[in-house]
Amino acid sequence: MATTRDLITSPAELKPSTAWSETIWAYTSEEQLADHTTKARLCVATLLPFKDRQPDWDGFNKSVRWMQQCAAHYGVEIVFVLNADTGYIFDLSNDLYAEVLRRFRVEFPGQRFIAGVTARGAENDSAFKAERYWPLLDIAQSHDNCEVIIMTARLLNALASEPRRDAYFQIAEHCTHPAIAHALEPSFVPWATPFDPWLFHQIAMHPKYVGGKVSTLDEPHFHYWAAMCKDQKLPFSPHSGDDYGIAAAIKMGLPLLIGAGVSACPLICTARDMWLLDSVTDKKFKTGTGRFDTRVYKLFEAFQSFEDLVFRLDDRMSASPYKHSTAHVLHQLGLIESPEAHPDCKDLRGADEAQRMTEALRRPRRIAEKLGIPFFQTV
Repeated sequence: MATTRDLITSPAELKPSTAWSETIWAYTSEEQLADHTTKARLCVATLLPFKDRQPDWDGFNKSVRWMQQCAAHYGVEIVFVLNADTGYIFDLSNDLYAEVLRRFRVEFPGQRFIAGVTARGAENDSAFKAERYWPLLDIAQSHDNCEVIIMTARLLNALASEPRRDAYFQIAEHCTHPAIAHALEPSFVPWATPFDPWLFHQIAMHPKYVGGKVSTLDEPHFHYWAAMCKDQKLPFSPHSGDDYGIAAAIKMGLPLLIGAGVSACPLICTARDMWLLDSVTDKKFKTGTGRFDTRVYKLFEAFQSFEDLVFRLDDRMSASPYKHSTAHVLHQLGLIESPEAHPDCKDLRGADEAQRMTEALRRPRRIAEKLGIPFFQTV
């Protein structure tokens, strides 16, 4: 006869060696986490477009305004994530990094943003050094009305749980702005290891870390985070970085922090509103029944099938060329002049990408027309 093993239900029982599979939070269903009353924010990992090997600042501004329009129409709080992976942070000089933030603040003085921050100059290091994060932190924190996302790095990720906790706390000592901790799973880079439950709880309880993002494609770590945070009422906001499972965060009433927020912005903003019950004050377009709009399920399907093509895996089993696909989508929507990637970016799609994105856009454009969703035809 099969026996049922006891699962950990309290953070006090966690150890650095504890696996998620040993906890109750690994077995919490999406249905248990459903929330039809919270319209959480959409954090868009913003693309930096290029034309003739130079930043296309007009296209950058135009695409940001377009996303602002989408969010305002559906009453969704939008935050722009600048200089993260979608903004080519690993190909940016410090000067261009600073210029992106400076130009954004001048053009959009009241708009909140999150600045990507990673280690600089660590290529020849053999051990983790928190001060490698200072150069970009100092640039980002010279601005107001912003947060910083502490992006993981190989040497930070290589640490065991306790020294890794200490490293995040060291970085936090240099943070004057609210910080978001970033975790990766191995489907992005082979050296990545997501936060174990002990480490996650340690970071979630640190006052400087107001939230976290887990970039996940094949593992349900966002569900684990969401379950622990809801069960324990943690003062920490888990942000989904799952471009293959966008609907989950909407169903849970939790924030998204994704590159797909660019190419599918009108659709995601619509879904945020449709998922809410009519009784929610923030709901812009009510059904008149007191319920939520069940047509959202088909919208979930449409934007996910679209983003599965934008984020499709290449021959290396990497989704990294999604940035090039996103540029093609924005180009076809008339928001940027060229589908070029950063001139130093090696993660490129093939010569047929324009046609592939034309085909990918067919279904979401059709359902956008059926549902009366604006801003998704050519601008």
